[in-house]
Amino acid sequence: MDGRKVFKEGETVILYDPDKDTQLAYKLKRGAKVNLHKGLVDFEPILGKEDGTVVRTSTGGTFIAFKPTLRQFIMHMKRDTQIIYPKDIGIILLYADIYPGAKVLEAGIGSGALTLGLLRAVGREGKVISYEIREEFAQRAIENIRQYFGETENHIVKIRDVYEGIEESDLDRVILDVPEPWRALEHVKEALRPGGIFLSYLPTIIQVKTLVDALRAEKAFCAVEVLEVLVRNWQIEGLSVRPFHRMVAHTGFLTIARRLRLPEEEEPKSGREDLSVSDQAKGFQELPQ
Repeated sequence: MDGRKVFKEGETVILYDPDKDTQLAYKLKRGAKVNLHKGLVDFEPILGKEDGTVVRTSTGGTFIAFKPTLRQFIMHMKRDTQIIYPKDIGIILLYADIYPGAKVLEAGIGSGALTLGLLRAVGREGKVISYEIREEFAQRAIENIRQYFGETENHIVKIRDVYEGIEESDLDRVILDVPEPWRALEHVKEALRPGGIFLSYLPTIIQVKTLVDALRAEKAFCAVEVLEVLVRNWQIEGLSVRPFHRMVAHTGFLTIARRLRLPEEEEPKSGREDLSVSDQAKGFQELPQ
């Protein structure tokens, strides 16, 4: 039996009610029980069982025990701050092109929602460095990350203000979840490699306008793009097909830009003069038809 697919003490379990199509999240503890609308659920029999196991309550009610997806874990985890929601995290990972082996810096770890997505995307060969000015936020994020991934050797957390500088260099990606990202642009320019991607998450369009103006004034950035993510679920019940009455609309704006190589950053040319096109052509023999 694959140990990753069985429930262990200390993990989060999602109890899905198939009758009401609702989900509840709990932390598994040996000997613990929870009294729900369908009766008492004992956590002891769940431990060691496989993902997707049917659970019977004290009154014969039924729940299905699932291991949480990353999206579910983020929505149910403990938080001290507003989080970046899964709908935005998914787009961030794609638009910022977070790839296995990437070296990524984020500023503003919050409760660790985006960090979880970044760590999964960069894999074991990559690295995520998180800056946070408030130690209590950083501690909460670390606890959430350990709850989901266990110990992560490729994650470094620093109590540091990104406005005051970035210690790292040759970064592949920089993601800022801070109120005034334009104040850090000079540091980002120095730390982000040419070809790298900068992304900022901001709640208001006024902040975005200030950032975009700063990016366009800075010659080291180009291909500036701004977007927001709106998600609308649909309800399919018999002949009734309609969107849900409630919609997950605006949560934040994403601003993306690429770091270009400035002329002064170009590699010095070798002492050999470049050949003209005609000179180069002399070095090739005409191929037979």
